Amino acid sequence: MKSPDPEEVAIDSRIRLIRGVSVILDIDLAALYAVSASALIQAVHRNQKRFPSDFMFQLTNQELTNLKSQTVISSLRRTHGGRRHRNWVFTEQGVAMLSSVLRSDTAVKVNIEIVRAFVRLRRATIFSAQVMSLVEDLSKRVDTQDAVISDIVESIRQIVDPPASGRTRPIGFTADLEPKE
Repeated sequence: MKSPDPEEVAIDSRIRLIRGVSVILDIDLAALYAVSASALIQAVHRNQKRFPSDFMFQLTNQELTNLKSQTVISSLRRTHGGRRHRNWVFTEQGVAMLSSVLRSDTAVKVNIEIVRAFVRLRRATIFSAQVMSLVEDLSKRVDTQDAVISDIVESIRQIVDPPASGRTRPIGFTADLEPKE
Protein backbone atom coordinates (compact mmCIF):
# COMPACT_ATOMS: atom_id res chain seq x y z
CA MET A 1 0.00 0.00 0.00
CA LYS A 2 1.27 3.43 -0.93
CA SER A 3 2.09 5.81 1.91
CA PRO A 4 0.19 9.12 1.80
CA ASP A 5 1.91 12.12 0.27
CA PRO A 6 2.73 14.79 2.93
CA GLU A 7 1.02 17.43 0.76
CA GLU A 8 -2.15 15.30 0.64
CA VAL A 9 -2.12 14.93 4.42
CA ALA A 10 -1.61 18.69 4.84
CA ILE A 11 -4.61 19.44 2.62
CA ASP A 12 -6.81 16.69 4.09
CA SER A 13 -6.22 17.99 7.62
CA ARG A 14 -7.39 21.47 6.61
CA ILE A 15 -10.81 20.32 5.45
CA ARG A 16 -13.37 20.92 8.19
CA LEU A 17 -17.06 20.18 8.59
CA ILE A 18 -19.09 23.36 9.19
CA ARG A 19 -22.87 23.59 8.80
CA GLY A 20 -22.80 19.99 7.60
CA VAL A 21 -20.58 20.94 4.65
CA SER A 22 -16.92 20.14 4.04
CA VAL A 23 -15.03 23.44 3.74
CA ILE A 24 -11.56 24.99 3.86
CA LEU A 25 -10.82 28.26 5.66
CA ASP A 26 -9.67 31.25 3.65
CA ILE A 27 -6.43 31.47 5.62
CA ASP A 28 -5.65 27.81 4.89
CA LEU A 29 -6.33 28.32 1.19
CA ALA A 30 -4.17 31.44 1.17
CA ALA A 31 -1.32 29.49 2.78
CA LEU A 32 -1.67 26.69 0.22
CA TYR A 33 -1.77 29.16 -2.69
CA ALA A 34 1.12 31.16 -1.20
CA VAL A 35 -0.84 34.43 -1.20
CA SER A 36 -2.17 36.57 1.64
CA ALA A 37 -5.71 35.94 2.88
CA SER A 38 -6.65 39.51 2.04
CA ALA A 39 -5.41 39.08 -1.56
CA LEU A 40 -7.43 35.88 -1.87
CA ILE A 41 -10.62 37.50 -0.56
CA GLN A 42 -10.02 40.58 -2.71
CA ALA A 43 -9.81 38.41 -5.83
CA VAL A 44 -13.03 36.67 -4.81
CA HIS A 45 -14.85 39.97 -4.22
CA ARG A 46 -13.77 41.20 -7.65
CA ASN A 47 -15.52 38.14 -9.09
CA GLN A 48 -18.48 38.01 -6.70
CA LYS A 49 -20.88 36.57 -9.32
CA ARG A 50 -18.76 33.41 -9.50
CA PHE A 51 -19.16 32.68 -5.77
CA PRO A 52 -22.78 32.12 -4.68
CA SER A 53 -23.57 31.28 -1.05
CA ASP A 54 -23.22 27.53 -1.62
CA PHE A 55 -19.63 28.04 -2.88
CA MET A 56 -18.45 30.16 0.06
CA PHE A 57 -19.84 31.72 3.21
CA GLN A 58 -18.64 33.74 6.16
CA LEU A 59 -18.42 32.14 9.59
CA THR A 60 -20.65 33.37 12.37
CA ASN A 61 -19.07 34.46 15.66
CA GLN A 62 -20.29 31.22 17.29
CA GLU A 63 -18.82 29.06 14.51
CA LEU A 64 -15.53 30.94 14.82
CA THR A 65 -15.51 30.39 18.60
CA ASN A 66 -16.26 26.67 18.14
CA LEU A 67 -13.53 26.40 15.54
CA LYS A 68 -11.00 28.02 17.84
CA SER A 69 -11.89 25.66 20.68
CA GLN A 70 -11.71 22.60 18.40
CA THR A 71 -8.27 23.50 17.08
CA VAL A 72 -7.04 24.58 20.53
CA ILE A 73 -5.61 27.87 19.32
CA SER A 74 -6.22 31.32 20.65
CA SER A 75 -6.50 32.97 17.26
CA LEU A 76 -6.85 31.84 13.69
CA ARG A 77 -4.61 34.68 12.60
CA ARG A 78 -1.01 33.58 12.66
CA THR A 79 0.47 37.07 12.93
CA HIS A 80 0.17 39.57 15.74
CA GLY A 81 -2.79 41.92 15.70
CA GLY A 82 -5.74 39.72 14.84
CA ARG A 83 -8.25 40.10 12.06
CA ARG A 84 -10.92 42.72 11.38
CA HIS A 85 -13.40 40.39 9.68
CA ARG A 86 -14.71 36.88 10.31
CA ASN A 87 -13.21 34.11 8.20
CA TRP A 88 -14.66 33.00 4.91
CA VAL A 89 -14.86 29.30 4.12
CA PHE A 90 -14.96 27.67 0.70
CA THR A 91 -16.83 24.51 -0.29
CA GLU A 92 -15.50 22.09 -2.89
CA GLN A 93 -17.28 24.05 -5.64
CA GLY A 94 -15.84 27.30 -4.32
CA VAL A 95 -12.34 25.88 -4.41
CA ALA A 96 -12.91 24.72 -7.99
CA MET A 97 -14.12 28.22 -8.90
CA LEU A 98 -10.98 29.74 -7.38
CA SER A 99 -9.00 28.19 -10.23
CA SER A 100 -10.70 30.61 -12.62
CA VAL A 101 -9.92 33.58 -10.36
CA LEU A 102 -6.35 32.74 -9.33
CA ARG A 103 -4.41 31.93 -12.46
CA SER A 104 -0.88 31.24 -11.24
CA ASP A 105 0.75 27.84 -11.82
CA THR A 106 0.85 27.30 -8.06
CA ALA A 107 -2.89 27.98 -7.81
CA VAL A 108 -3.66 25.46 -10.56
CA LYS A 109 -1.52 22.73 -8.95
CA VAL A 110 -2.91 23.38 -5.48
CA ASN A 111 -6.48 23.46 -6.81
CA ILE A 112 -6.08 20.03 -8.33
CA GLU A 113 -4.78 18.62 -5.03
CA ILE A 114 -7.57 20.27 -3.03
CA VAL A 115 -10.28 18.87 -5.30
CA ARG A 116 -8.65 15.43 -4.99
CA ALA A 117 -8.69 15.81 -1.19
CA PHE A 118 -12.43 16.59 -1.25
CA VAL A 119 -12.98 13.48 -3.42
CA ARG A 120 -10.97 11.34 -0.95
CA LEU A 121 -13.07 12.71 1.89
CA ARG A 122 -16.30 11.94 0.05
CA ARG A 123 -15.14 8.39 -0.71
CA ALA A 124 -14.15 7.86 2.92
CA THR A 125 -17.57 9.08 4.04
CA ILE A 126 -19.34 6.72 1.65
CA PHE A 127 -17.13 3.82 2.72
CA SER A 128 -17.78 4.62 6.38
CA ALA A 129 -21.53 4.62 5.78
CA GLN A 130 -21.29 1.25 4.02
CA VAL A 131 -19.28 -0.23 6.89
CA MET A 132 -21.81 1.06 9.43
CA SER A 133 -24.63 -0.51 7.39
CA LEU A 134 -22.83 -3.87 7.47
CA VAL A 135 -22.26 -3.57 11.23
CA GLU A 136 -25.97 -2.87 11.77
CA ASP A 137 -26.89 -5.90 9.62
CA LEU A 138 -24.48 -8.14 11.54
CA SER A 139 -25.83 -6.85 14.84
CA LYS A 140 -29.38 -7.79 13.82
CA ARG A 141 -28.23 -11.25 12.71
CA VAL A 142 -26.37 -11.87 15.96
CA ASP A 143 -29.40 -10.80 18.00
CA THR A 144 -31.60 -13.24 16.02
CA GLN A 145 -29.05 -16.04 16.32
CA ASP A 146 -28.68 -15.42 20.06
CA ALA A 147 -32.41 -15.99 20.50
CA VAL A 148 -32.29 -19.22 18.44
CA ILE A 149 -29.24 -20.49 20.35
CA SER A 150 -30.96 -19.76 23.68
CA ASP A 151 -33.98 -21.82 22.55
CA ILE A 152 -31.71 -24.73 21.51
CA VAL A 153 -29.83 -24.66 24.83
CA GLU A 154 -33.13 -24.66 26.78
CA SER A 155 -34.42 -27.61 24.74
CA ILE A 156 -31.22 -29.57 25.44
CA ARG A 157 -31.53 -28.82 29.17
CA GLN A 158 -35.08 -30.14 29.19
CA ILE A 159 -33.97 -33.35 27.46
CA VAL A 160 -31.01 -33.92 29.77
CA ASP A 161 -32.80 -32.94 33.01
CA PRO A 162 -36.42 -34.04 32.62
CA PRO A 163 -38.80 -32.45 35.09
CA ALA A 164 -39.36 -34.46 38.25
CA SER A 165 -42.79 -36.06 38.35
CA GLY A 166 -44.85 -37.00 41.38
CA ARG A 167 -44.49 -40.74 40.63
CA THR A 168 -42.25 -42.88 42.76
CA ARG A 169 -42.96 -46.11 40.98
CA PRO A 170 -41.64 -46.78 37.48
CA ILE A 171 -44.04 -47.26 34.60
CA GLY A 172 -44.69 -50.82 33.38
CA PHE A 173 -44.47 -54.30 34.92
CA THR A 174 -41.93 -54.74 37.67
CA ALA A 175 -41.36 -57.74 39.87
CA ASP A 176 -41.40 -57.13 43.55
CA LEU A 177 -37.96 -58.11 44.69
CA GLU A 178 -38.71 -57.75 48.35
CA PRO A 179 -41.33 -59.93 49.96
CA LYS A 180 -44.43 -58.23 51.24
CA GLU A 181 -45.01 -58.43 54.91
